[in-house]
Formats: sequence, C-alpha cells, structure tokens
Amino acid sequence: MANLQLTHAPILNSSAQLLILPVNTAGVLLDPVLTRTKTLFPDNYQRYYRACRDASLIVGSCLLHKRSLEQTGLGASNSSNQPSYIANLIISDHPYYPARTRWLSAALMDLQQQLLPLIRYQGIRRAALLARPLVFDNSRDYVSITSDSASLLPLDWQADTLPLLNQHLQALPKLHIDIHLPKDINI
Repeated sequence: MANLQLTHAPILNSSAQLLILPVNTAGVLLDPVLTRTKTLFPDNYQRYYRACRDASLIVGSCLLHKRSLEQTGLGASNSSNQPSYIANLIISDHPYYPARTRWLSAALMDLQQQLLPLIRYQGIRRAALLARPLVFDNSRDYVSITSDSASLLPLDWQADTLPLLNQHLQALPKLHIDIHLPKDINI
C-alpha cells in the first residue's frame, strides 16, 4: 500500500526516484515548475514534445521516460537528488483547459500499470507528484467550449482530485508519494 503525503516543499529539490508531471497534448508548458523541467530534464522534454508534435499522445495516458544520466562534464549528476524516471501524465488537451475526471482517472490508471514493474523489478520507492496543474485557478475566467458546460467544470481539489489520487495511487505497493501542493492550499 502506498503512502501519500501532502507537502509544500519545492518538487525540484525532492529526492524522489520518479517525478510525476501533469502535462497536456499541445506541448505547451505554462506552469513555472514545468517550464523549469524543460531545461533540467531536456531528454524528457524532447521526447514529450516530439510525441505532441507527432500527435501520438492521447488525453488520459501516461508517457513514462527513463532518464539517461550524464556521466561527465558540468552537467554531471549524481542519483541522490535526480529522478531516474519521469512520468508525464496527459491530463488535458490544451494548457488553458483544466483536467476532467475521466482524463485524470485514465491517466492515473495508466501510470499505475506502468509503475508496477518499476516498483517490483527496479526498486522504485519514492515518487513526487506536482499538483499545481491539477489545482484550478479560480481567479481566471473559465470559458466553456460547448453548451454542455456541466461536464466541463474544473475539478475541485478536495472533492474530486485528491480522492482520485488516493483511489488510484494507494494501491501501489511499497511506494512513498509526496504530493507537492501550492502554498495557498491548506494541508
């Protein structure tokens, strides 16, 4: 059974072996932390952007990337604070549109299926999830695309998103998951 812990600590300082990043199919990263990961993990971003450009990503999937750690030079990294894997959760089809319940649920199920072999055979024990893209900013005006706006309402953190994360991630064995929240969300 997985241990989920909410935290306000910066995710990029985490010692997690797996970094879980919620992204979209457009290849546009608006969140400042996601933008920073473009330069910190260029191999992951190139693979993600190529998949977006080729239209091979579907909403509700997970693109898992095994990082190739640099061995020499100024970019040399040790494995103490760098993730070995990065999971790109495809939760939306556009950066301005919030995640939907079915998209987030499908992406978490895909992540769960891909993580089981890593936990069992690769020894992955610590993961970190960036939750800011999953928390809808109510200060922006939300414009619905279709007339069926009831099904397009953004997810509420306490009522929708957190229970989905608990439901899908708690079934993972022997995994400690830090969920990194913005500071304006109470823990």
